[in-house]
Amino acid sequence: MSNAKVLPLLEPADGQGVVSCCPPLTERPMSAEEAERAARMFKALGDPVRLRLFSAVASHEGGEACVCDISDVGVSQPTVSHHLKKLKEAGLLTSERRGTWVYYRVEPSVLAAMGKLLTLPTAA
Repeated sequence: MSNAKVLPLLEPADGQGVVSCCPPLTERPMSAEEAERAARMFKALGDPVRLRLFSAVASHEGGEACVCDISDVGVSQPTVSHHLKKLKEAGLLTSERRGTWVYYRVEPSVLAAMGKLLTLPTAA
């Protein structure tokens, strides 16, 4: 049974790549809704413990990590759970319970969309 949350970043039906949450910063000013979505992601990553957890999941072999493998970030287990919950609420992680453990993964579309947001325009 999956506890995966639907992310605001989705693969388009035409298969043409990632639909980002927001336009690249250099493309045009963000709308209020786009800024709200981007701010949620960046706010979640603005905490050093959350950033370490996000990095641990993203860099873990196989693209997913059991909470038991990433909880050594210098805070208690309940605090780790709190931070993982905040990352999930921001749409940065998904999770799946397998027996007694929860496995977390970063959706590739999330990383692609975040990268696209911060991309400089290419010279023509």
